[in-house]
Amino acid sequence: MSIEIRNISKQFGDFRALNNVNLDVESGELVALLGPSGCGKTTLLRIIAGLETADTGSILFSGEDTTDVHVRERQVGFVFQHYALFRHMTVFENVAFGLRVKPRKERPSDAQIRQKVTDLLKLVQLDWLADRYPSQLSGGQRQRIALARALAVEPKVLLLDEPFGALDAKVRKELRRWLRRLHDELHVTSIFVTHDQEEALEVADRVVVINKGRIEQVGSPQEVWDQPASPFVYGFLGDVNLFHGRADNGAVQLDGMRLDSPEHSGARDAKAMAYVRPHDLTVERYTAGATGIVATLSRAIVVGPIARLELEPTETNPDNPGSGTIIEAQLPAQQFRELGLQEGDTVVATPRKARVFVEEDWVSP
Repeated sequence: MSIEIRNISKQFGDFRALNNVNLDVESGELVALLGPSGCGKTTLLRIIAGLETADTGSILFSGEDTTDVHVRERQVGFVFQHYALFRHMTVFENVAFGLRVKPRKERPSDAQIRQKVTDLLKLVQLDWLADRYPSQLSGGQRQRIALARALAVEPKVLLLDEPFGALDAKVRKELRRWLRRLHDELHVTSIFVTHDQEEALEVADRVVVINKGRIEQVGSPQEVWDQPASPFVYGFLGDVNLFHGRADNGAVQLDGMRLDSPEHSGARDAKAMAYVRPHDLTVERYTAGATGIVATLSRAIVVGPIARLELEPTETNPDNPGSGTIIEAQLPAQQFRELGLQEGDTVVATPRKARVFVEEDWVSP
């Protein structure tokens, strides 16, 4: 089932949660709504589900307007962050619940319910826990049971609100892989909300980055990572260093270095920001006359194959209000050892790759 979101806006008092949001979700697609807390992603999910009403706009399922259709008739499965399992029911009865409460004409027989629930528990690899109660399960097991319960009613759309947010990092990683495999098997149109960039990039077919009630960018995980559409997207997706400077005639002057920026050849002495990911910085021992950002190596953390360096610039740039802050760099651990650097040494850092935005790029419409 495809989903069309048209001109959705929602306000809570003076707070505008969603501002004219438009989005298409293809049938069988797994889409992540990604953004910081309070950006509107959960509100949008609840409006799609019918748990919340938009002030303006419409939601269409496969071309049919469902804006005024009651949540019970939308054929939507919803998985919450905190499982919402019935504590007094066994795992089996939790999964069977949605089938047992169907109207009599639509309700499967007891034998059909038993078969359906057994099949679903096998699908989520927990059939051996059918007689247990939620309190006897781990967090990861409870979340898989919550997903089985949502799938029991054969939803046309599956909506997941921070489904792994309450779990520890190791379990989250395991469940992310499991959810992707499950989706590839079932092909249910699915939308999940997360503020975890790694989760969105690893699991989703497409990522929708939301900020302050607006969609900043929609694209594949590779597209939003490699080609961020705005300063917000660049800053939100992973670790990044931000440098301020001036752009003029296709070049940007920043903190003791000059970067070519042909895409901004029309800029004339405009304020500019350059984003550089830690792994896109080259770090070398300082020598007289070196061009780049001169800094002191304040800390080196070598864990496994990666050396993470914290650099303190030795000079501040009056054009860059953040130029005195720590710069993060990443090198292969072997390369770091070959440089023979010690904490306190002076180094020079130069970006191999940077994304430059001039002032008009980051002014919101």
